[in-house]
Amino acid sequence: MHFEILVEDASGKIALTFILEKILGPAGQDHTYKIFSYKGAGHIPKNLRGTTDARKRILLDRLPRLLRGYGKSLQNLSAAVVVIVDLDKKDCLEFKQEMLNILDGCNPQPRTLFRIAIEEGEAWLLGDRNAVKAAYPRAKEQVLNGYEQDSICGTWEKLADAVYPGGSKKLKQFGWPHAGQAKCKWAENIAPHLDVEANHSRSFQVFRDGIRKLAGIET
Repeated sequence: MHFEILVEDASGKIALTFILEKILGPAGQDHTYKIFSYKGAGHIPKNLRGTTDARKRILLDRLPRLLRGYGKSLQNLSAAVVVIVDLDKKDCLEFKQEMLNILDGCNPQPRTLFRIAIEEGEAWLLGDRNAVKAAYPRAKEQVLNGYEQDSICGTWEKLADAVYPGGSKKLKQFGWPHAGQAKCKWAENIAPHLDVEANHSRSFQVFRDGIRKLAGIET
């Protein structure tokens, strides 16, 4: 099967490059996949039409048009679209239903899997403390132990407090571009060490199992 993976930022693409190979094997071996990163999640359009400005590359803003396009281009193919977004402060059930409503408006509908990282993608990295410690041996144990898995707590800040010199407070002083670069570096360093079978993040487990079900991989 072929997977078209849509993720809201560059750090997510980096992490998924390693994660998908652990779940599905190298691209082209039994399955193929492409990962597309966007410049933020944005918001689902109220009219469910989607923006016409492709240059902005905001995932949820463009999602209606993307899914309608995939419905046509992937028709009659063994392929699926996987949309991965952060929950942030949203209500999980309402958020997923909003995305399902977009899919309901597509004719034909592409085979689509929506998955939500709770609270943020960094929760999937924190789901394997051994991987964090392998990448950052001096990571602060007190911070890692104080993190409640998949809680709404400012997840990326927790990871920054554990592994970044000066923590999230220092990182925020440099502004968002620098924080985005740090997130990419964490994904690059931690994701290769992740054990996808032992990850404690429930939202990661749901993602992993959903991918495997679509791929027909028995667990």
